Amino acid sequence: MTDYNAHIIHDTATIREAMIVINELKDGVLTLLVTDNNGILQGSVTDGDIRRGLIAGKTLQDNVKTVMNRSFHAFSNRHFSIDLVREYRKRRYALVPYLNDDGSIVRLYDLRKKKSLLPLDAVLMAGGRGERLRPLTDTCPKPLLRIGNKCIIDHNVDRLMEFGIENFYITVNYKAELLKAHFADRKEESKFRCIEEPKPMGTFGSIQLIDGFEHDTILVMNSDLFTNINFEDLYAEFLKEDADMAVATVPYSVNVPYAIMQLSGNRITGFEEKPNYTYYANAGIYLIRKSLLKWIPNNEFFHATDMMQLLIEKGYKVVRFPIMGYWLDIGKPDDFKKAQELIKHKKEEL
Repeated sequence: MTDYNAHIIHDTATIREAMIVINELKDGVLTLLVTDNNGILQGSVTDGDIRRGLIAGKTLQDNVKTVMNRSFHAFSNRHFSIDLVREYRKRRYALVPYLNDDGSIVRLYDLRKKKSLLPLDAVLMAGGRGERLRPLTDTCPKPLLRIGNKCIIDHNVDRLMEFGIENFYITVNYKAELLKAHFADRKEESKFRCIEEPKPMGTFGSIQLIDGFEHDTILVMNSDLFTNINFEDLYAEFLKEDADMAVATVPYSVNVPYAIMQLSGNRITGFEEKPNYTYYANAGIYLIRKSLLKWIPNNEFFHATDMMQLLIEKGYKVVRFPIMGYWLDIGKPDDFKKAQELIKHKKEEL
């Protein structure tokens, strides 16, 4: 999210005053948004609009409204979709405002710097003991172990923020104070709330402790993952399938080093030479409708797989989403070492 105050100008300003404001902008985006006394967006003006106005005979003392563009692009509650975000991003629009129903500016986005604007709240599970990574986790909770120059959990938080997610809930248990202090030090405009479990409650049990979700869809993920999953594609698939829950998956291949018999009863009907079977494993990343969180039992240990099974039994639609990029569950020393190697060669993602 961008601080838009420097790009706001009142509709009583002159062209000269607009030029002064544009000249003082420091983010390279030479665009102003023109608002009235009530903060209602009236239009936009760029250095190009001013130049064309002066060529057409306008003077520096003329009102900025005489050169502003009234056909601006914006988001609002009634005019927002992932397809629209994708269209605006493809056109590389800068400073797209999100408007209240009355037309006032709520926030401003530079879609050249965002991968998406997903209407999701995020829950990151960070309460585990990390037994298999001892002695590293004897003094540090696993999510705060570093991959390269950044904590594991920060790799995930920063990527989620790139996709426009602004509300974060971090469920903590083991060495909770260290995680609370870590997020208290983060100064972004995103909201971070640490939710402390009274006891280990599984990957979904602690969600019952959270109150005040702002969006209708919740993203839940393990905090000890290292992945470049495309969260926009995950959400788009969730919407396309009209799903109640989506589960990100990773392929798991089994190579059988023998010829496998094909049977009909005891009769051999053929052979398959050294077959390879691909299965899909749970990747620890989920989307779920907020309305379904009511099925999580109070004060009980409850895993994501328990939730999946419960929803399937109740007839809800649970779908999978295969991760196409890299994915590591940092549970063992070998995984931690592999992540350290991967970060050295990680390239900028699209």
